[in-house]
Amino acid sequence: MPLYLPTPDQKDEARPARRIRVLTVIFVAVFIIYGVKLFSMQILQGDVYASAAQKIARRITAIPAQRGEIYDRTYTNPLVLNSDSFAVSLTPAEAPQDEISDVIGRVAAILEINREVIDKKIPPQYYSLYQPVEIAVNVPFTAIAALAERKDSLPGVDWQSKPLRNYIDPGSLSHVLGYVGNITQDELMKLFNQNYRMGDIIGKMGVEKQYDELLRGKEGREIRTVDVRGRRISNEGFVREPPEMGKNVVLTIDRSIQTLVEKALGKRIGAAVVLRPTTGEILAMVSYPYYDPNIFNQSDMGTQYQALLNDPNKPFLNRTIQSSYPPGSTFKIVMSTGIYAENAFPQDKVVECPGEITYGDRLWRCHIRKPGHGWVNLHQAMAQSCDIYYWVVGRDHLGVERIVSYAKDYGYGELTNIDLPNEIAGFIPTPQWKDRRFHERWQNGDTMNMSIGQGYTLVTPLQMANMVAMTVNSGTIYEPHVLKEVRNPITGEVESSVEPKVLHKSDISPSILRAVRRDMRGVIADGTARFPVNINAVEIAGKTGTSEVGLQNHWHSWLASFAPYETNNPDERIVIAIIVEAVNNWEWWAPYATAIIYQGIFAHQTYEEAVATLGSLYQPAASARRE
Repeated sequence: MPLYLPTPDQKDEARPARRIRVLTVIFVAVFIIYGVKLFSMQILQGDVYASAAQKIARRITAIPAQRGEIYDRTYTNPLVLNSDSFAVSLTPAEAPQDEISDVIGRVAAILEINREVIDKKIPPQYYSLYQPVEIAVNVPFTAIAALAERKDSLPGVDWQSKPLRNYIDPGSLSHVLGYVGNITQDELMKLFNQNYRMGDIIGKMGVEKQYDELLRGKEGREIRTVDVRGRRISNEGFVREPPEMGKNVVLTIDRSIQTLVEKALGKRIGAAVVLRPTTGEILAMVSYPYYDPNIFNQSDMGTQYQALLNDPNKPFLNRTIQSSYPPGSTFKIVMSTGIYAENAFPQDKVVECPGEITYGDRLWRCHIRKPGHGWVNLHQAMAQSCDIYYWVVGRDHLGVERIVSYAKDYGYGELTNIDLPNEIAGFIPTPQWKDRRFHERWQNGDTMNMSIGQGYTLVTPLQMANMVAMTVNSGTIYEPHVLKEVRNPITGEVESSVEPKVLHKSDISPSILRAVRRDMRGVIADGTARFPVNINAVEIAGKTGTSEVGLQNHWHSWLASFAPYETNNPDERIVIAIIVEAVNNWEWWAPYATAIIYQGIFAHQTYEEAVATLGSLYQPAASARRE
């Protein structure tokens, strides 16, 4: 039987038929797969996708938390409260691209602000953002009502309550309290893992910055279903998680003492610290000039802020911890401690002070010119602040290395760890430092300068207060702090309180520090400060100082002191350190201001009553230079 083979024409006819069958099978398979998938999505998993769709139609709005309030140590005097206010925001992508410019113009008109203000915050490249951008704060209720009436024609526009910080008569407390502001991009990059986000209010300086996490609270949120225009279309799924107010913070500051110190210093560039030595509590901290933190709530904030930045007197500078000065003759407390402890020079042995001595190619003059102080021992040299005594003993007997050691033992050149930002450490020079810095050897003249608190030595007023605190506490310095306790904002209950923490404990014998305190009392009783500071209200011990800066006859005026000198209750003692800068007209004001403060505290008087008690000399008046 012959073999049958299809002809070429028959092969060509069979190919299209096979292709059609294959395509039919593919189409049927695809149809079946899609059908199964649709059945699964709509029937079997319908609830899952319905929930997802609902989520897409939901808007989550953050509800800002009120910051905690700040009080003085009595918890009866509020220092910082919150005031009701509104903030307006705009989500650019929620407005049609062809309408966004018109929306911005209408919102600017309603809020009565310059359109350029909004354009700077929402430039054209931001028009596609779904993130709300805050365009105005401190908006009155009348403007919010006007926005609400036009809500349908202002897509993307929203508002919320945003309480403002109200600083109650801050005065010199501005440096302690600080202020708040919108978080910057740089701050957000540093704090991204601490639940901060754009638009948050954050502390910028002072307590507001130091304790921002305590004060800021926890924001709430509101979830609601909206249509494409952002209008609520259903109460289904509405969720409101209320915010948690920040903690209330109670400071160690005594408002009445703060006011007393502020008035006693007056409008003199300088600083003052009132410290409780047995705990490290700061009772008052004044730096002049200061600023009003309420300006950051005002519409012309930018102009006022720039003016403060350009002020040559630097009102943002907290001089108590951010400025350092030559300590002048107050450094003789360090010197006397070293002389006693090292037996470097017999305390009863005398040195002649003729008013001036020659050393090297220079004439060194004591502050009392010829005939000078005469023959003085250590106690007399401290009381009369005799430079020549300390020059000779420091140079020939104590030596620079031991002077540096005792200065550091008192905490100079180190941070005090106060709970306020941006503290500086001051500076204690050494021969090694001078060699590295200037490529010069340390000279005996450098030691002489250092012995009376001149030269390269720099200290802050708070370090000065700690120095006195160490003598009072027989060698112990407690960490200075402005936080007293944290309270629940609803119940007012104390949730935590700050316990005294030892910053440094010296090995210096208590008997030596007792001798130093006795010499400090001599300064007030029959020494350089006997006229301005030897008041009846309380026995005071301390050390005056003037440090020459720049041109001749320009001095900083210091007084570092404590009171009462003798007491059975160490907790009633306070330390005061005051500096009046050389840029002021010379009036040797630090001792007079100190007397006013002690009079006010221990006689329970206001500034006006204290001045009336002490007499006309305690009104601002020029005085001759004294040490």
